[in-house]
Amino acid sequence: MKPSPMHSPDLLTPLEPLTARTYVRVAPELALDKLFDYALPPALAGRVQPGHRLKVPWGRQTTLAYAVEFPDQPQVANCREVIGLAEAEPLLPPVLIKLARWMADYYCCDFNQALRGMLPDAVRAREDGFKQRYWVQAAAADREVTVSELLKNAKTQRRAWEFLLKRGGGWLAELSRECGATPAVWRALADKGLVTVSRERMERDPLAAPLAADTPLTLNAEQQAALALIVSQLDAPRPQPVLLRGVTGSGKTEVYLQALAEALRRGRGGLVLVPEIALTPQTVERFRRRFGAVTRVAVLHSHLSAGERHDQWQLIRGGQARIVIGARSAIFAPLALPGLIVVDEEHEHTYKQEESPHYHARDLAVLRGAFERVPVVLGSATPSLETVYNAQQKKYLAATLSRRVEDLRLPVIHVLDLRREPPADRERPLIAAALRAAVHDRLSRHEQCIIFLNRRGYSTSLSCPQCGHVAECPHCSVPLTYHRATRTVCCHLCDHAAPAPRACPECAFERYQYLGTGTQKIEDAIVSEFTAARVCRMDSDSMRGRHAFQRALDDFRAGRTDILVGTQMIAKGLHFPNVTLVGIVNCDAALQLPDFRAAERVFQQMVQVAGRAGRGDRPGEVFIQSHAPFHPAIQFARHHDVEGFCDQELDYRRAHQYPPFRRAVLVCFRGRSEEKTRFCIETAAKRLRASKALLAIGQEIPDPAPAPIQKIRDRHRFHLFLLTSHPLTLSRVIREQVFSQEWPDDIRVTVDVDAVNML
Repeated sequence: MKPSPMHSPDLLTPLEPLTARTYVRVAPELALDKLFDYALPPALAGRVQPGHRLKVPWGRQTTLAYAVEFPDQPQVANCREVIGLAEAEPLLPPVLIKLARWMADYYCCDFNQALRGMLPDAVRAREDGFKQRYWVQAAAADREVTVSELLKNAKTQRRAWEFLLKRGGGWLAELSRECGATPAVWRALADKGLVTVSRERMERDPLAAPLAADTPLTLNAEQQAALALIVSQLDAPRPQPVLLRGVTGSGKTEVYLQALAEALRRGRGGLVLVPEIALTPQTVERFRRRFGAVTRVAVLHSHLSAGERHDQWQLIRGGQARIVIGARSAIFAPLALPGLIVVDEEHEHTYKQEESPHYHARDLAVLRGAFERVPVVLGSATPSLETVYNAQQKKYLAATLSRRVEDLRLPVIHVLDLRREPPADRERPLIAAALRAAVHDRLSRHEQCIIFLNRRGYSTSLSCPQCGHVAECPHCSVPLTYHRATRTVCCHLCDHAAPAPRACPECAFERYQYLGTGTQKIEDAIVSEFTAARVCRMDSDSMRGRHAFQRALDDFRAGRTDILVGTQMIAKGLHFPNVTLVGIVNCDAALQLPDFRAAERVFQQMVQVAGRAGRGDRPGEVFIQSHAPFHPAIQFARHHDVEGFCDQELDYRRAHQYPPFRRAVLVCFRGRSEEKTRFCIETAAKRLRASKALLAIGQEIPDPAPAPIQKIRDRHRFHLFLLTSHPLTLSRVIREQVFSQEWPDDIRVTVDVDAVNML
């Protein structure tokens, strides 16, 4: 058993199972970036396919491994034999093996790590992760005389027996609870031959509640044209991705639904990605209403229990669910015959995985579509510049929905210059006078409002007015955020929390200034100003419970909440016809971040939040409070001018050769010693500059620099930011010269290709 080197086969060549197989190359269920060769016994010849999970000898023990290749000759003379199959059918379809290979090459990660990321832990943990419970069924319902004799002196058993006859069978625990009979009663009935008690597989279904069906809506001319374009790609030999650019409220979801219906009619399935777990329940509900009578709809996201994820994954693998909805990891769903892949709100940064492997689910969706030859729909009101550029270069097809359904008007957007806002009590008010008046007006008409601020907590920093000291996290180089409800200061990077200081630790001055504004402070201001209004705050601090987000949305939808205050979780995908006013409290801070995507993010966020207003029969209005009212991102958002913003921003990116004109690769070194970490990343930069492969393509290697957030969790951070036109070559050299090198034990190295987070 000797490790064989990783290799990169032609990524467009399908993985076809070989007819005569003597050897198999496997990825063991261990943290090793190596493949191992085993011999196939005659009993398994011709039965093992790519993606099968095998039992293989590992030292003196047995481990599980995934079949990935079938070499003609092994790397060693004496291969140990495979013990057997863990499951009868392949655990992973061949396309996911192929996708894992591509991820390892492109994203500079371990091949085994990519494979492990495709499988839920509960699926990897054991061969049969299904829940087994006892099922009780009547066995003698037609022998009343015999039953009377057997239960003549057993009143509790007779009561349980009669209850079972009416109920018609059930799980032992539920039966015992409902009729007050202990498990011993059911065992006694089984001993008398009146019931059968058997261990059965119980599916853990988070979508068990039935829903009423709905019918397709009538499409307008633009929707019909978009649907026709997508359907034309369903039968194309090499379908192209389709950018569906539609203003907020233009009916993109209905186009998705009807396109998926066409895929189902062709005997295929569909995969729908959404950017936020919080959006999944409402999306799933709508898709279940439409397709529940045709197929089961499965859901995959990290808020499911381990058992639910296992059962939903197996439901997809077994073909019982042909529609899959989920967050970014759902791109790895083992859907056997997909006919369409949809990436909703494709611009969202949450599609990017922040831990290794640093994949982007949108890009993997396009790649999986190419591998399986199925169309991919990328939908957004504010598409990413990468997607816009691909459409301009004719790599993607494009369809536009320029108006809202039923010809509803887009909201009118006002920009409020906070520099001119008259101060109240020597401080500028958190809510400008025009916005306050508009909220009062909407509440008097029994309409609802949304107030958006993408900063949680009460105050974003504590500063001493006497000596200027700022309370910082002891483990991270960021200010602590004050949370008034708990009287604590917290770090939102490492979760450090401590009681709020009573006096400055530097000069003992007892009047700290609470600077900056978070959602908690805005909530307090709104409650004070609008005393009769019912206010709900939605951020990661308040939405702690598993169903808290859904309950809050249900209350808002039912009219039990008047004003919704929240962060980015309320910025997109929500449809509330009674919302006629949106206030965006502060977007200036994000514009100042040291990130070339800062303006793009702020523009997208403002347009998306503004799109929550005026989705019913009453017009909407939006107020943007800003200290930089003439910033291009704000002005383009004010006029709903997505195309104008994209053209200007692409000109800026072209001038500096930022993505999409070149790819961004971020190499990060982290260590407890600042000097040692700096030395290591400078050594890595020297190795890259000496690479002949990089010299041949003219790759520039800049000097490393401290990260914008220099320390997180007591680890100093240094960045090497690279721009390249040859990402595969650069990734290969980084793997050889940096990632695979031996560094001191306390130094951590990460490589983020197509980096989104520059901080």
